[in-house]
Amino acid sequence: MPLVETSIEQLKKEANERQAAMVEYAGKIMRLARDTITVRFRFFDNALAKLKLEPRLGLDGYMADGEYLYYNPLRLLKDYLDEPGIAVRLYLHVLFHGVFLHSFRKDKTNEEYWNMACDIAVEYIILQMGFAESAMTIDEEQLARIAKIRKWVPDITAEKLYREFIVAGVSSVAKAEYKRLFAIDRHFPRNANQKEEPEIMITEEDWTKIAERVKAELNSFSKNKAGGESIAENLEEATKRRYNYGEILRKFAVMGEEIMVNPDEFDTIYYTYGLQTYGNLPLIEPLEYAEVKKVKEFVIAIDTSASCSGAVVKAFLQKTFDILRSTDTFFQKVNIHIIQCDATIQEDTIITCEEDLKAFMKDGKLNGCGATDFRPVFAYTEGLKESGAFENLKGLIYLTDGYGVYPEKMPSFDTIFAFLGEDKNRQPVPVWAMQVILEEELLK
Repeated sequence: MPLVETSIEQLKKEANERQAAMVEYAGKIMRLARDTITVRFRFFDNALAKLKLEPRLGLDGYMADGEYLYYNPLRLLKDYLDEPGIAVRLYLHVLFHGVFLHSFRKDKTNEEYWNMACDIAVEYIILQMGFAESAMTIDEEQLARIAKIRKWVPDITAEKLYREFIVAGVSSVAKAEYKRLFAIDRHFPRNANQKEEPEIMITEEDWTKIAERVKAELNSFSKNKAGGESIAENLEEATKRRYNYGEILRKFAVMGEEIMVNPDEFDTIYYTYGLQTYGNLPLIEPLEYAEVKKVKEFVIAIDTSASCSGAVVKAFLQKTFDILRSTDTFFQKVNIHIIQCDATIQEDTIITCEEDLKAFMKDGKLNGCGATDFRPVFAYTEGLKESGAFENLKGLIYLTDGYGVYPEKMPSFDTIFAFLGEDKNRQPVPVWAMQVILEEELLK
């Protein structure tokens, strides 16, 4: 009996030693991959230093959370025997996810579409880099599929792919194919309510700094390297300043009074004491008004040229008012002008309350569809101000494709041009206006 026990213990010991050896060999492979990338692509040195390696036995493949690259040592060794480029490929794949801030885009509501778009974008760049150490047998299949994708998304970035997926949809067959060809690692859920999501120590700000450095390095000496232009284009998308639409609407907030208890002036102790002692006679009457900052007056200009369809316009208007209602930034009585315009003013609808909006959404029609000229809206709005139509107009939001004539003179109110998607051929907005690119899901 003791002999049997000794044999079992010996087997366990040998198994543990073999496992430890495999973990060690897998770690050497990953460290060699890191050094290989550092030597070839100097601009990744800071990102590589931040990203830590973490072996995890029992993990289903590979996973990264922005700070750690988790890998199953046994799976890595098996994959390495079949694909010697897997370690470098995995490292580059995860690095690009971090540098392009993919995990921090909380505005992308369709998790599956966003993950597919990100994987395709980073694999496309890796293929363009032509890095022999990252080559895999699946590369030819990836290139063939990307050639098809580029017919409807010529410049491949995660943002542009995602927009196309949202608009056109993706079949179940295509989803399976994209995941098979491009999904190297598993993605942690971006939803903060998911229990699986880790507490990430490297923040979005940290990765943004890394991205800015990579961008600077590319601009200075590395842009002409293979894949440099694609990296630069994806970095431009990643580091672009984005605005929360709700915060934008709050730029039009003004001070005003509404009938409500003012918590700063209301003393609940004396008030309650009076009611308890003298019945219905409070000692101190609460103030029945408070000065609050809410949206009261602004203009929504609608470009009624052919590019802005009725469905998109109504979705935009509905989303605008939904945001205002949900964030408690809306006065009960408002003075909002919805101005339809192409090359001339077509219609001005005045919204004073929620019922007016419902009526417009139900029965309103778009008028125009001619050429676009932004100047009439600004001239018309300035005329409304001079005539006393507004008490304190704060701003104008112009929903448009951007193909029109801008005013030369800065208006007397804040202006936001809201565009439906990116367009490199669009003329730049004047320096006095803010530009916002509306995400497709905002209008769905």
